[in-house]
Amino acid sequence: MKIKKSYCKFKEISFALYDTGETILSALVFSTFFPLYISSHLDTKIYSFLYGLTFLLSFFISLWLGKYADKTGERKQLFILFTLLATFSTIMIFGSVSLPVLALFFFLLTAFFHQQAFVFYNSLLADFSQKGFVSGLGVSFGYIGSAITLIFFTKMLNIPDVFLVSALLFLSLSLPSFFFLKNPEIKSEKVSILKIFKDREFLILIIAILTLTEVANTMIAMMGIYLKFAYHLDNIEIYKIIGFSSVGGILGGILWGILSSKFNIWLLYFYGFIFWILFFIFLPLVSSEFLFVVGFFAGFFLAHLWTLSRLLIIEGFPTSELSLRLSFLSLTERIASSSGLILWSILLLLTNNNYKLSASLIGLIPIFGLILFFRLWRDRSRKAKHLKQLKLRKNNI
Repeated sequence: MKIKKSYCKFKEISFALYDTGETILSALVFSTFFPLYISSHLDTKIYSFLYGLTFLLSFFISLWLGKYADKTGERKQLFILFTLLATFSTIMIFGSVSLPVLALFFFLLTAFFHQQAFVFYNSLLADFSQKGFVSGLGVSFGYIGSAITLIFFTKMLNIPDVFLVSALLFLSLSLPSFFFLKNPEIKSEKVSILKIFKDREFLILIIAILTLTEVANTMIAMMGIYLKFAYHLDNIEIYKIIGFSSVGGILGGILWGILSSKFNIWLLYFYGFIFWILFFIFLPLVSSEFLFVVGFFAGFFLAHLWTLSRLLIIEGFPTSELSLRLSFLSLTERIASSSGLILWSILLLLTNNNYKLSASLIGLIPIFGLILFFRLWRDRSRKAKHLKQLKLRKNNI
């Protein structure tokens, strides 16, 4: 019995460690060092276009791979394969920095492989009995990785060493998951991509999730600039506030994970729309003395989104189509990153660079998602109640 409990703990920690490594890879390579490197060698418009095109291609291929994984049940095998490929291509960036075009090629491969690996990583969550707690634990560990990256690695590392170090850290933190995570024994021959596209409930949910992901990703990308121009803070103060958001993320991941096992997941997710709407309404009204509180709640609400979104897909829809449906969740993050920044730019243009007013206006987006989500939740509840009544009638007969 003790051995079984210890093994379960190893599984949970292994899942969380992968999230840590993935966060470090994203923070160092995707968000910081490679953009800085390539922007000095290549027009950023070309870089942005190719990066976006890679994610679009990644989505369509992930649909086919997701269908294959759901039919064969080979989710862990694909997870390991793409994790190793992402590691290898990151090492190749390190070896090709003297040739920017070649380095860009390997970077785009890394982005593609990383995206595929993360889809199948999320699908491995289905094997856990306490899915909510494990999902939250992964998010918390991810924020720990983010904090470590911001505090130590960004100051210590430089190009090209950062790419080699990132690859080795990512691989090291991924290895436990190769050994201790189990492959969910779920497969089905009746998996159809067309069926998913015809699933109205699922597509409405994806759009609703997109509205939250859009404002969340925009905030992540623009928070430093917002604090600089709206409050005239120096870089050190900005780093502290953003770093403090990691505290909110660490605590939030654990709390939302625990709550998801005790309360209705749809109810908890519904609160997320309320949180983000209120956050952006009150953000422009906050004085500089309370910006650390803002940072904390930003991380806390982000933990809600990352912890519960994948749970909602896993628990709300057939597990036999798990990997295929999670591909759509991955797509929302990519679309949100682009559309949110475009919308933010338009709002700044319309408000004559009024950052606080623009922040309030972007907070209107989750209202649309709230309406969609509430109607979907209501309809599903009514349908479930109706089916329950029919079942009771049959039993009485």
